[in-house]
Amino acid sequence: MAPVYTAVSANEKPAVLLSVNRQPDSNTVQVADEVHHEMESIRPTLPSGVEMRPFYDQSNIVNESIASVRDAIIIGLFLAGFIIWLFLRDWGTAVMTGLVVPVTIVVTFIVMKILGQSFNLMTLGGLAAAVGLVIDDKIVVVENIVLHRDGGEGPLQATASALKELTVPLIGSTLTPIVVFLPLITITGVTGTFFSALAIAMSVALLTSLVLALVWTSNLSTRLIRRGKAPEHRGVVADSGESTRVMQMKRMLAAEEASLTGGFFGRILKIYERWMRRALEHAAWLGVLGVALIVVSYASYRALGSDLLPAFDEGGFVLDYVMPPGSSLEETNRVLNHVERILHTVPEVESTSRRTGLQLGLAAVTEPNTGDYAVKLKDERNRGIDEIISDIRAKVTSAEPALDVEFIQVLQDMIGDLTGAPQPVVVKLFSPDADLLSTWAPQVADALDKITINKRKAVVDIEDGIDNTTSGPAVVFTVNPQNSVRTGFAADDLGVITTAILDGEPAAAPVIINDRPYTLRVRFPAANRSSLEAMSNTMLVNSSGGTATLGSLARIDELPGQTEVIRENLQRDVEVTARLEGVDLGTGVAAVQKAVADLKLPPSIRVEYGGTYKEQQKSFRDLVVVLLLAVVLIFLVLLFEFRSFAPPVAILSSAVFSTSGVFLALLMTRTTFNVSSFMGLIMVIGIVAKNGILLLDANQKFRSAGFAPEEAIIQAGRRRLRPIVMTALAAVAGMLPLALALGAGSQMLQPLAIAVIGGILISMVLSLIMTPAIEFYLTRS
Repeated sequence: MAPVYTAVSANEKPAVLLSVNRQPDSNTVQVADEVHHEMESIRPTLPSGVEMRPFYDQSNIVNESIASVRDAIIIGLFLAGFIIWLFLRDWGTAVMTGLVVPVTIVVTFIVMKILGQSFNLMTLGGLAAAVGLVIDDKIVVVENIVLHRDGGEGPLQATASALKELTVPLIGSTLTPIVVFLPLITITGVTGTFFSALAIAMSVALLTSLVLALVWTSNLSTRLIRRGKAPEHRGVVADSGESTRVMQMKRMLAAEEASLTGGFFGRILKIYERWMRRALEHAAWLGVLGVALIVVSYASYRALGSDLLPAFDEGGFVLDYVMPPGSSLEETNRVLNHVERILHTVPEVESTSRRTGLQLGLAAVTEPNTGDYAVKLKDERNRGIDEIISDIRAKVTSAEPALDVEFIQVLQDMIGDLTGAPQPVVVKLFSPDADLLSTWAPQVADALDKITINKRKAVVDIEDGIDNTTSGPAVVFTVNPQNSVRTGFAADDLGVITTAILDGEPAAAPVIINDRPYTLRVRFPAANRSSLEAMSNTMLVNSSGGTATLGSLARIDELPGQTEVIRENLQRDVEVTARLEGVDLGTGVAAVQKAVADLKLPPSIRVEYGGTYKEQQKSFRDLVVVLLLAVVLIFLVLLFEFRSFAPPVAILSSAVFSTSGVFLALLMTRTTFNVSSFMGLIMVIGIVAKNGILLLDANQKFRSAGFAPEEAIIQAGRRRLRPIVMTALAAVAGMLPLALALGAGSQMLQPLAIAVIGGILISMVLSLIMTPAIEFYLTRS
């Protein structure tokens, strides 16, 4: 029988675990379906008493995530359609706008397929996030067509007039959020991979929606929009000195006034005009508002926690463990059987599988004292995964204090491996003095273990970098050359004999049974390897018939375990690692840095912080660059469209100030600032610029028609108030399902949606008051 170095079990029973990994260009769901199909075909052939079942299936969370994002798209579509009906009171307009979204999604799918993009959580999430935005163009076109129909124009004339008025600003307003995504190509790593896929999906969807808004929506409007009355009651009196263009503008204003008079929105229109006139009369108010928004942004940001990626519940986790160095497989197995019983006492645990001497992932060598559990949780449960892990950690560390444990969800572990930062907290101690590192690393680990935040233990699963990298004791056989030559044993012969005592040696020729070869392993009896003394007293016989004991031919020495030597950039270091519980990454690492600084480490030890924290800092730096490039690109687009510096300055000022809504929304929902919410902040800049373009384009048209600067900016605001509010609320409605995190996997995009909603809501005020006011003050001369 071959020697046993591993132990594998599932639900406390001996098992064989087969891991199936897909090729990089294959589909996770398709591979999983084919594996399940093969399992069903194999199942009838299994012997009695043998059970075969899956213990971890990544396609489950993929399918659930896709389903939740699909539902978010559908719910967002219906909410956005309701917003359109609420303002225009016409089901035809809501149905027409709603029809455009499925067509946009289908076209986006086709383009993504051509570009080689897969349909995953981020691409579908990009479409879900774009639902409210792709409707924006249609809302603006439809609202303008409705207004022209209310002004007495026929279907074709109303459509032509609306498109003539809106084509240029619509193209500019669509390009602004798209150029925001262009700098994402500069980001590398997991963050870039995630959000470049989302950016491609959203960009394709926005471009498709623009084309459909200008072509398909205008054609549908002639049949679905049932408006148009005689203009005699509008109260517009022709003036022989006025141009046709001015008369048309006045007719549109009268039509809008008539459609809103007496209603709730009509009162809002009057309030808006009153506040707009105050803003134009009191420039100091804008300064006070700007300062207040800056203070709110800074205070909210300081109060927010920070992470790399949003935390989400995968429905299972991995428990990595390490027994003390040199622990035998039998002792390790005894402890782990107890741990497995503890796991099954937790009501939320559905199944467990355990590897000892083996590991998930790409570990080349795993000693018998290490391994991991894969724990699957029940779908229906009252507690979240973080609470369950905390409960299990407390029970395991209390029952088996000699066992070092570490808890991590599977996908988070994979993402950590891909980023090269598997642990959130990594304290790297660099020094050429190995003894100094061995002395201080445990002290750093002890300091981390004492950290409490809000009277709770915040740092868990601590490894000092010494015990967890120390091998078991080694046995060295030193051959005595004189004795071995005298007795006829060569050093190579003794090496083969020693292997035969411990592991056994394959026989030179296989045994043939029923025409099948079977390799035999020749091994000494178990009594000869029960101890070093028994090995030393083992009698050996050479090919000449000479005999000697192994102890007379070689000296047998037992050496203590050796610590693994780790170098980074040719410098020796020890890594103290840990995870965080109940606290965000930024707060936790700040506490860790303070605890390490309080130790007053010797000057010869250099400290660096790695892990997920280092990856987070890199991602944030990359996203800051993306944000700055996005602002520059938007400025260039606005400059090209308006041929003046004042409109871009006014629009970007409101867009930047709108980020205060992002930080306030994150703070109110207790959401950390991570790469997902950072991406939402960047998106807000482009989305808010859309509204400013529409308003200031109308302002230019009023000015060119001869309106005074103050009257032009007020009439432009009145004219664009309804479409801006409609598009903002439709975008919020489209994002709302993602913000509520309905379904599995939706937590990844929840911070993005919350950030965008907060920015859009405050931008309704800023785009309608601050943008035109800044434009007025910059150009009134």
